[in-house]
Amino acid sequence: MKANIQRRHLIRGAAALAAAASVPARMSWAVEQYPTKPLTLMVPYPAGGASDVAARIFGESISRSIKQQVIVENVGGGTGLIGAGRVLSAPADGYMFFHGSANEIFLAPMLNPAARYKPGDFTLAAPTTDAAIVLLAKNELPVSSYDEFITYARQHKDKPLTYGTVGVDSMYNLMGDALAAQLQLSFLHVPYKGAAPALQDVAGGQVDFAILPYQASFDGMAKQGRLKILTSFSKALPKELAHIPLISQSRYSPDFEYAIGAGYFVRKGTPEARVAVLRSAVAEALMKPEVRAKLESEGKNIRPPAQTQAESDARFQEQYRRLSQLIQSVGRKPLA
Repeated sequence: MKANIQRRHLIRGAAALAAAASVPARMSWAVEQYPTKPLTLMVPYPAGGASDVAARIFGESISRSIKQQVIVENVGGGTGLIGAGRVLSAPADGYMFFHGSANEIFLAPMLNPAARYKPGDFTLAAPTTDAAIVLLAKNELPVSSYDEFITYARQHKDKPLTYGTVGVDSMYNLMGDALAAQLQLSFLHVPYKGAAPALQDVAGGQVDFAILPYQASFDGMAKQGRLKILTSFSKALPKELAHIPLISQSRYSPDFEYAIGAGYFVRKGTPEARVAVLRSAVAEALMKPEVRAKLESEGKNIRPPAQTQAESDARFQEQYRRLSQLIQSVGRKPLA
């Protein structure tokens, strides 16, 4: 009798140990099953802009890596605020991720009272690139260089030049305000829902100039005589853009250097294992020569892939600090 009781205890104990041992296995199995359906890549601007072009380059590679379709969805408006809100209203399960930049992740909640989120509501899964920012002028403007442009603006202070960006309180808007303050000029800001409509209007002569992230299509339009690329605000450019003058060559504002960082973000609370899957897929894309070539032709300086979440978090904090300084330079106070 006593032997039978001991045997039953041993059997129960072994069963309990087996069940406990199977938990990590089941968890590992669940991780391996992600993703089991298509992912949505949210782009917070209309199709055709710099963000959209880059997202489609990445989306194709990520899709092959994770063996699931990546569907690019464009939701413009509010300087990216509306698209960001869509991501934050979706479940934190890794099935929707965000092609984000300083504009939507940081500046919108830091400056726009209508924003219902904070930068910390997002997790940076993988930093990707720094995009070159350029100043474009309408073809009818009688200038051929950035310094000539500034001289012209000073000579016509009675009629401030108009400029387009992707929206109010975007990085490009803040740069325009900071540049005007530094040079004691007045510029009239004209906000758009994205780069594509702003580009259309500078090419059509509806605005005098635009501050936008570079796209390869700009060069084609310049060759057609539809606009002029006067300068890039970058410290350095990919070799494909060596023909564009750097702001450091200007005698008026050689230190006015800016680029805009981009990356892939998810809603905070997304399981770390799923974030790691996305980070790995993005890193794989960044190592592919064909992807790098396409991104560099679109004016992107490629950042080294993040290896860990801690590294991504550090880059997140670095962007937050830099943008806080930019906001303060134009006399604004961050809300978040």
